[in-house]
Amino acid sequence: MTEGADPNRGSDAATTPESSRFPRLSRVRGSAGIAVSQLSHARGRTVLTVLGITLAVLAATLLAGTGIGVIQTGQQQFDAAGRDVWITGGPVRFSPTGVGGFENSIVDAHGLDAELEAREDVKVVTPMSFQTVYVRSNESDYETLVGVGAPARGGSVQITNGSGFSRPDVHYAGGNYTGPMTHEVVIDQRTAEMMNVSVGDSLYVGGTTGIARENEFTVVGVSPTFSRFLGTPSVVVHLSELQEVTGSTGADTATLMTLTVADGADPEAVAADIQADYPDYDVRTNQEQLTEILRDQAVVMAAGGSLVFLALLAGLALSVNVLLSHVYHQKRELAALKALGTSSSTLSLTLVAQALVLGTFGGLLGVALSFPAAVGLNRLAQLLVGFGDVVVLPRAVLAGGFAIAFVMSLVSSLAVSRQIAGIRPLDHL
Repeated sequence: MTEGADPNRGSDAATTPESSRFPRLSRVRGSAGIAVSQLSHARGRTVLTVLGITLAVLAATLLAGTGIGVIQTGQQQFDAAGRDVWITGGPVRFSPTGVGGFENSIVDAHGLDAELEAREDVKVVTPMSFQTVYVRSNESDYETLVGVGAPARGGSVQITNGSGFSRPDVHYAGGNYTGPMTHEVVIDQRTAEMMNVSVGDSLYVGGTTGIARENEFTVVGVSPTFSRFLGTPSVVVHLSELQEVTGSTGADTATLMTLTVADGADPEAVAADIQADYPDYDVRTNQEQLTEILRDQAVVMAAGGSLVFLALLAGLALSVNVLLSHVYHQKRELAALKALGTSSSTLSLTLVAQALVLGTFGGLLGVALSFPAAVGLNRLAQLLVGFGDVVVLPRAVLAGGFAIAFVMSLVSSLAVSRQIAGIRPLDHL
């Protein structure tokens, strides 16, 4: 060994403190420790901030999940309807002064039905009318339900109990409305439970209670098809019979007409041809009709978006408030640290660590609460409108919710960091 050599010199690197070898890592660890300590000291403000961020995340995930769920449910319902083209006379309007409550805008529905059925590119035409009717059974009082005038038979109508209509719409009788009324009605399960009836029982249906007392219908089937489409309990009778009991036989009105095109025909081309032949009506394909319905709900979606925006602002304000509070109550300590040589960037890093802790807990809690909240909303929707998958939570929505919490944390920390840079040790010591 060389004289004067230090035998321990080779182990200097091994004994060098980790903080000296990785100064940045040590600074991050120190900032994180200070951040957690400060948040633990102000538990009330910390919990309030976490809840604010949680609310923002929850509002964002549920609104996004509802939007996706509504579109998916609508697409499924349109696909399940088995129709290719929809004809309407414009938006459905309420008519408070008339029997039935709805102003149906398609006139001479049976005549238009016959004209469209004669086209080679059209396979099936189904006119439908919606009216508010009074309904009661022998064991219940009158309830106002949606009456549907439509042929509750065929492959597009799902009958879960009973057989559906036994005869076609014979009451129309070429426009004279002198044919016999079948007095058959198809109901959904919610109506059956509400009226305490089943197949073979009687229901009294009419546009007024007086008309309803004179028109006894027999339940011939239970079907979820129309109640799913409308999102409400309903009773389905033949179109001409609904017109008869609601006093709308004069104009032979309907709300809409659905078409199934012939095999090999292009729905878009058929819709364009029919639109050219009947310019007074709106003719749309399945996708176009769904888009139009969603466009009509733009105000509702905008209101929901406003609520999410307010929730984000509230969460951001709470985050900024709690960080500012820490800075305000610890100005002397922060000034002392700066006087001892601690840089403003290190102190700002402490704020960033605090914000990330708040955002992480708030984001995780918001994502976790999204699942039971979605289940609760879906159950409520099932009870109110009959749809059970209104809110869906794909991974992208959950990841986006957590990202919102992360971004809110960074924004709040950057907003408060300037306060630390402005602290002067001589003013507080």
